[in-house]
Parts: sequence; C-alpha cells; structure tokens
Amino acid sequence: MPETAAPRLHALAGDLDHVAARRAGAVPGDSLGVAGAGSERRAGAVPEDSRRGRAAAVPEDSLEVVAAGPERTRGARVWAALWPKLAAVGLALALWELVVLSGWRPDYVLPGPAAVLGRLFADTMSGEVLVAAAITMKRALLGYAIALVAGVAIGLLMARVRVLRTAAGSLLTGLQTMPSVAWFPLAILLFQLSEAAILAVVVLGAAPSIANGLLHSFDQVPPLLVRAGRVLGARGLGLYRHIILPAALPGFLTGLKQGWAFAWRSLMAGELLVIIGHAPSIGVRLQFSRELSDAEGLLAWMIVVMILGVLVDGLVFGALERAVHRRRGLTGVHA
Repeated sequence: MPETAAPRLHALAGDLDHVAARRAGAVPGDSLGVAGAGSERRAGAVPEDSRRGRAAAVPEDSLEVVAAGPERTRGARVWAALWPKLAAVGLALALWELVVLSGWRPDYVLPGPAAVLGRLFADTMSGEVLVAAAITMKRALLGYAIALVAGVAIGLLMARVRVLRTAAGSLLTGLQTMPSVAWFPLAILLFQLSEAAILAVVVLGAAPSIANGLLHSFDQVPPLLVRAGRVLGARGLGLYRHIILPAALPGFLTGLKQGWAFAWRSLMAGELLVIIGHAPSIGVRLQFSRELSDAEGLLAWMIVVMILGVLVDGLVFGALERAVHRRRGLTGVHA
C-alpha cells in the first residue's frame, strides 16, 4: 500500500468509529450543537496554526478573482447575446451610408444615418417621441388585449365543437390572410374617423391569428397525453385546463407572437389613414412628415416603429418563450 494512502485510511476509520460511537450514545449530543456547529467542530479538530498557515497560503487577489467570477460570467453571457445585434446594426448603418454615398438619390430625399439619428435624438429630447409612443402603445395594448380575449374564446369554441371548426376553419384562415388595410373603408364607414375605427381593425387583424395559433397548438398535443388525462379523470374544461392548454403552451406562444405582429401592422396602417388631430401618434407623425417632404423626420419615425416592435418582441414574447422553454428543458438547439 502506498505511504500516502495509509494516513487517509486511518483518518477514515477514525471518522467511522466516531459516527458509530455517536449513534450508540457514547458521544454527548452537546458536542454536535446546532446545525452550524458541525463545521465548527471539524474546524476545531484542526490546529489553529495550521489553519492560519493555509489561509495565509491563499493570496488575497485570488480570492477577489473567485468572487468576481460569477459577475464576469454573467457579463460574458450578456456580451455574447448583445454583440451579434450590435454587429447587425452596424452593418445596416454601413450599408445605408454606402447607398447614400453612391448618389442614388439626393440627400433631401434619402439622408444619411448621421442626419437621421441626429433628428431622432433631437425629437426624443424634446419629448415628441415619448408622447407619440405613449399614444400608439396605449392603442396597441388595448387592441391586442381585446383581440387576445376574442381569439382565445374563438379558438376554444372551435376546438371543442368539431362541426364549427369544419364549417368556419377556412373562413378563419381567410380572415387571417386578409390585409388589414382592406378593413379600413368599412371601419371608417361604421365608426367614422375615431379611435373605435383603429381598434376595430387592430382586433380584426390580430384575433384570427391568435385563434389559429391556439387551434394549431392543440393539434400538436400528443394523443397519448390526452388519453392519460382522461384516464386520470380529466373531462371537459378540466381536460383543457390541466392537460391540453399546458401541453399546447409553447405553440400558443408562437400564435400570440404572430398575433402581436398583425396587431402592430394594423395599428400602423390605421394611424396613417385615420388622422385624429388631438392624438399626435407615431402614424400621425409619419403622415405629416410625408406631406411636408421631411425625409429626416420620416426615417426617424420609421426607426421608432422598428425599435418599439423589437423591444416588445424581445422583452415580452422573447422572455415568455425563454421561460417556458427553460422550464420544459427545451433548448431550441438541435445537433
């Protein structure tokens, strides 16, 4: 037996004897103490001088490196997720500048990124961007909330009533594929130039997508899971609440995301066509910039539309998808 292994075996044997004696009652319970006393007893078994020697042997700067390790790891993760987006933005700005420098269109028609970003910064500092974004987002959230309730109700009804799905399934798909702009003549005729006309088109654009997404997510639920739920006693709405809806949640989130995209597009079209003077929304700013031939302002407001869409997609739907995938062990990466 190697000489280095003998002391370890002796120490292990001593620990086992001590445990056996403690279980037999030979070691007083006071020596065990409270939950944290075990570590103190083990620390007391080592001479204080040797502990000081080991503590002195570890440099202080190495302790700082160990303490800073999680923060650096978190920073590396953030940077790994951020740098591709920054690179894509830089590439888009570079291509934009190259098109401007080529002289394809004059500067007053197609200004460069520096002029547009400067205009965007000035409008943001003046408060115009915040006011317009608040009005537009209020309409978007209200319209999407109504569309969510209507889409879920329609989807559940068509999922439970097979005859209704057979009769109206194609109609629902037709409503989803119908351009939102086509609804505005009817909406203006019914509600005049008002908030109701814009909200009606937003709901008509988003609700069919949400209902279709819910139906398709139900279709992807494994039949074995449904049969297992019925065996366990799930029936009717309880089957949908406890079995089908949780199983269909990842696909339903995709339908919600698509519904938001339709709602956002419908809203932008509505604000361009339905001009309400006392509500200077993003669409109103876009229309005024076009009428005044203000190319810098037009491109700046288009960037605002894109930024808001990206933020909602990443901060809301992206976070929901990551949370659901993480809870279910779905990485989304396949070899």
